[in-house]
Amino acid sequence: MKFTQRVIRLVGDTQKQTAIAMLNNLPLGHGLEIVARETPKARSLDANALMWAGPLKDIAEQCFIDGRLFTADSWNIYFKVLWLPDGDEPNIAQLVTNPDTYKKWDILPNGERNIVGSTKQLTTYGMSLHIEQIYAFGASHGVLFSEKDFN
Repeated sequence: MKFTQRVIRLVGDTQKQTAIAMLNNLPLGHGLEIVARETPKARSLDANALMWAGPLKDIAEQCFIDGRLFTADSWNIYFKVLWLPDGDEPNIAQLVTNPDTYKKWDILPNGERNIVGSTKQLTTYGMSLHIEQIYAFGASHGVLFSEKDFN
């Protein structure tokens, strides 16, 4: 018999009672485990705005590859391909908000791989790492980053 994984977010007494009822009805001796963990915080809209108005914009304006500039949208896709988690990292639960359903790639009908992962799926920690990698890339290509004021 295959057990269907269940996730219960404890936000009130109803969910707590549901978890207790589920626990009381689980079969013993079938290799099941119970995991309780804090729900990771999703990246903020401010962090997303910082990425777009800061390093992505600066890289799009200053970083020439083979004599050519690329749009911030192109750089965003490029960096997602490079640095979004693949899903098998040992610390995946620290990087994405829902590691059980996270997918970086999907397969198109023609068999090609397509990036479907998004920074929306990153935790605050995962997003800060992603932005750090973008800054490091830009710095290694001579980009001078402008100072942004988000107040």
